[in-house]
Amino acid sequence: MSPSTTPSPQRSSGRGSSAGIGIRTASDRDERTHGQLHVYDGDGKGKSQAALGVVLRTIGLGICEQKRTRVLLLRFLKGPGRAYDEDAAIEALQQGFPHLIDQVRTGRGEFFSAEQVTRFDRQEAERGWDIAKGAIASNLYSVVVLDELNPVLDLGLLDTEQICRTLAAKPEGMEVICTGRGAPRQLVQLADLHSEMRAHRRQDATAEPLGLDGIEIYTGEGKGKSTSALGKALQAIGRGISQDKSHRVLILQWLKGGAGYTEDAAIAALRESYPHLVDHLRSGRDAIVWRGQQQPIDYVEAERAWEIARAAISSGLYKTVILDEINPTVDLELLPQEPIVQTLLRKPAETEVILTGRCRNRPLYFDLASVHSEMVCHKHYAERGVDLKRGVDY
Repeated sequence: MSPSTTPSPQRSSGRGSSAGIGIRTASDRDERTHGQLHVYDGDGKGKSQAALGVVLRTIGLGICEQKRTRVLLLRFLKGPGRAYDEDAAIEALQQGFPHLIDQVRTGRGEFFSAEQVTRFDRQEAERGWDIAKGAIASNLYSVVVLDELNPVLDLGLLDTEQICRTLAAKPEGMEVICTGRGAPRQLVQLADLHSEMRAHRRQDATAEPLGLDGIEIYTGEGKGKSTSALGKALQAIGRGISQDKSHRVLILQWLKGGAGYTEDAAIAALRESYPHLVDHLRSGRDAIVWRGQQQPIDYVEAERAWEIARAAISSGLYKTVILDEINPTVDLELLPQEPIVQTLLRKPAETEVILTGRCRNRPLYFDLASVHSEMVCHKHYAERGVDLKRGVDY
């Protein structure tokens, strides 16, 4: 579920019962203090990206409000033998705000199966878990990301029961996020949130091309759509810092007017250090937009953002363009579909476009995507009446 999308219980009550999709803003909402256990799994793309999006939000909260917030990004199966696009952006944030983020990578840098497990793999998994246990026990971190922990458990490199006992006893205010394919049943049962990234379409180098290369869609009822887009932005910014100085990134967000979004501060910090690499724009009212209750300003704001998006995509000046919450904008009929289809068909080959958000009716441009991940909500703490949290959910 997108952090700014109204949870299912709220959509089914009050004025949302007949209105359908409504996007919540970051203002005027209560905030929880109790930490939750999040599990992202499935065969679709977006799991580690969602974790990176939370990292960006948590750092942003620490920057803009100087709250006691600190994140540990502990990455299993991602040893130093391989470079990742987001590394440079994370390092840049670490340099500017070393008190807000710690990162540890463990394991090998390449894929291996259960039959290829070595003593080194077990030792590295145990080393990573020792670090995680210490971090959880210390209560020094507000967010602990255990990236790719799920496949570590699926490979039998760590004892699932022991991990679950430790996570069940975590400090009350700490958020823990576990990602990767193959989450064991015991961990899923313990989780407060379980979002499955289900692959409807994913580009395979060995198969016939599907859709247009460089178009990715994240949709569905589950949490992780906008969060994955933020993680994708972090990866793209990192690519621009370390590999391709011309790799400019544009983040455009619909239905998210106003202020109060914690990732803004972290994006602004990266812009200050690398002003040529990233641009960020929000559009819309600072209010929920319900189907059947659209106001003239909603159409004006949606079209304003689309004109910027169309020019940015067509120009080739940006290598990555993120169109966050454009799917519900189209579903609410604030934008027509055909101009989006035509713009995507004519986009430069080197430009990557990411489109996010839930929708009741499938837009035509979904057929153009080479990657389509649906976030399926199996469990969400909002369904139990738990409030969302700044620095994690928005």
